[in-house]
Amino acid sequence: MSRLLTDFAIAADPSQIMAAAGLEPDQWQEKVLTDANDRHLLLCSRQSGKSTTCAALAVHTALYDAPALVLLVSPSLRQSQELFRKTKEFHQGLEVTPGTDQESALRVEFNNGSRIIALPGTEATIRGYSAPKLIIMDEASRIEDSLYAAMRPMLATTRGKLIALTTPYGCRGWFYEAWTNGERWHRTRITADMCPRIDAAWLAEERRSIGELQYRQEYMCEFVDTDEQVFSTAIIENAIKTARTSLWPSTLAGIPA
Repeated sequence: MSRLLTDFAIAADPSQIMAAAGLEPDQWQEKVLTDANDRHLLLCSRQSGKSTTCAALAVHTALYDAPALVLLVSPSLRQSQELFRKTKEFHQGLEVTPGTDQESALRVEFNNGSRIIALPGTEATIRGYSAPKLIIMDEASRIEDSLYAAMRPMLATTRGKLIALTTPYGCRGWFYEAWTNGERWHRTRITADMCPRIDAAWLAEERRSIGELQYRQEYMCEFVDTDEQVFSTAIIENAIKTARTSLWPSTLAGIPA
């Protein structure tokens, strides 16, 4: 297939960008790349391919929705750099135009006007940017609620896409609330035993090595209580429910029928 035809094929079907980079996408990766929903939560096991999927989405947005600002946000600068490195490697594996004008350890500018920028997870670093077409939040369960709240208004005028990828981190935080109760979110959950590249015998060894709690969190994508919690989430929720039930009649005592 000629480069021009390849370009057209990828533009029409975003999932084709992985094949163009020499990768065979899993079925769930194809669905994520072609999903038109502008809010997406990826709750995926370690080594399942979620970072590669988001790198592909970042590059596709920069190449075929130009001029586009794509922001990569993680709790730490090191994590943002790692996702950015995968994004650059993904672009380098493509035989498509456009090329780049400027590159550094944290940003790349394409000659079609698009930019991909990696940022650490602090409010100060993201408030200088506006109207991104795509925000990718890596290790999203560990990103502070205040940072998540500060990012949402940036998408108001562009109706841009927000995609959050992570493993669980206990029953807390904005990601847990969005996954369990949030509206408008499209959700994808991929456990380790669903990934064809992860060997079952290796998983069994991991389960024995790291313990049941960590295994369920890192590989089975379960929201489990953390070691720091004095009381389990179930006990806390039950206490709140009981308190509300017992207080409800007293709130009505002074109200006429």
